[in-house]
Amino acid sequence: MDATRDDAISIFSKDTETILAGDSLRILQSTIPDESIDLIFVDPPYNIGKTFGKFRDKWSSDEEYIRWCCQWLDLCIRKLKSNGSIYIMASTQCMPYLDIYLRPKLTILSRIVWTYDSSGVQAKSLYGSLYEPILFCVKDQNNYTFNTEDILVEAKTGAKRKLIDYRKPTPAQYNTLKVPGNVWNFNRVRYRMDEYENHPSQKPEALLERIILASSNKGDVVLDPFAGTFTTCAVAQKLCRVSIGIEQETDYVKIGLRRLGIQNSLNGEPLIKPAKSYQATHREQATLFEEI
Repeated sequence: MDATRDDAISIFSKDTETILAGDSLRILQSTIPDESIDLIFVDPPYNIGKTFGKFRDKWSSDEEYIRWCCQWLDLCIRKLKSNGSIYIMASTQCMPYLDIYLRPKLTILSRIVWTYDSSGVQAKSLYGSLYEPILFCVKDQNNYTFNTEDILVEAKTGAKRKLIDYRKPTPAQYNTLKVPGNVWNFNRVRYRMDEYENHPSQKPEALLERIILASSNKGDVVLDPFAGTFTTCAVAQKLCRVSIGIEQETDYVKIGLRRLGIQNSLNGEPLIKPAKSYQATHREQATLFEEI
């Protein structure tokens, strides 16, 4: 493990994992070399008023927020290799502006909808949001990584309904596997899931697994400039990629250090995953029985 400090940037690294603690714009400008990244996944603050550690996700105006987004978008594009790919998440309100901004700069290959069930707070006077948009973009539409065989899903027409395609010279059953469409159904991360961390907008490992398998190869460099709970880096590690995560909030950097196995303490504080409420209750019950 190596931990260094460059003014307001702290660098933690071990094996193929690196955490850069500090402001994302500054780190992208000063620390990440241009054209060095194979795949970027961006899940920025959405400007909807959530609290991330000491940071509140709310800009003074929508215009200010879009200007800020355009800054990190331009930097991310610079960091991508010529055959690199970038996936960009945003709020439903903001994504149309980013989409239009990116069209002259990248090729947008897919506009993906990540849809999920919402069993939490339900809307009462409007239609509640059950999805988040994702843009899949590349620098060169004729030269980019897309590992079809690694992300195939069941094709119900052939796998379950066993339908026959009579348009072929020799009629044959439809394929049983297919590349996923652009509507992805993955459950949101819930409190009782093993992967859960204390963060207001944690993304599921299954979502990142599909993205990383599709758009990178083993040994490729994957960057997440707003790493949060470091799910991107954790999945990249599991899939034998090199990962770089940028995060400014210390509590989330601690999650990354622990989750990626970079170090087990920070400034003398042990980095241990907090017990969940029901786990603590079970331990207390066990202790009580031992005392009896």
